[in-house]
Formats: sequence, structure tokens, C-alpha cells
Amino acid sequence: MLQSRAAQRGFDWPDARAVVTKLYEEINEVLAEFDALQSDPDDPAAQDRIEDEIGDLLFVATNLARHASVDADQAMHRANAKFERRYRAMEVLARSRGKALERASLEQQEAYWAATKASEKGNQCDV
Repeated sequence: MLQSRAAQRGFDWPDARAVVTKLYEEINEVLAEFDALQSDPDDPAAQDRIEDEIGDLLFVATNLARHASVDADQAMHRANAKFERRYRAMEVLARSRGKALERASLEQQEAYWAATKASEKGNQCDV
């Protein structure tokens, strides 16, 4: 892994907190590029800049995983599985309320998501 090789040579953040600080910096850079795109939607290089900034964000997130001794690929697989499980539970919840999820407003979908998440964690959340 490129990051590990660089870290072995001393090019690394001192701790996970420093990596999180860098994540915030990268998030702000992504937001700035989205703002620039809205200001000038005809800018042909805007998509490339957004892609570069999102790549930087993902790179730093991968470094955060390394600092936490977490396998980034495994973490993504788990996150995808969790999303899929929760999304399916949202569909079931919507149907149990007599609604098709795709016909629910975004606000209602977010409420279903919160209820599903709370249910997984053993909490109550009324929808």
C-alpha cells in the first residue's frame, strides 16, 4: 500500500486526530469545487477538479483507516452491506405503512431511515 510505504519513510500524520483534521480540509475543498461548478456550470475542467478533490478525500479516509488499524476495503464492504440491509428494511417499513418507498417524500424516507437505524441499535424511533 502506497500510504504504508510513505509512512515507513516518515511521511505520515502523527496520529488519527491529525488525519481527521485533514479530512475536514478535503471536505471543504470538495465543497469549494461544487460551489465553483454552480458559479460556472460551463467550466469544462470543473468535473476533473471535483474528481481530483473527491479522490483526495478518499485517499485521506483510507489513511484514517490505516491509522485505526482498519482494512479500508473490508470497512467499505461492511458499510455497503449495512446500507443495503437498512434500505431493504426501509422498503419493508414503508410497505407496512401502506406506502411505496419511491413515492414517499425525501423527508419521509429520511424518517424511515432514522427508524430503521434506531431499530438496529435497539432504540425506538417513531415514524
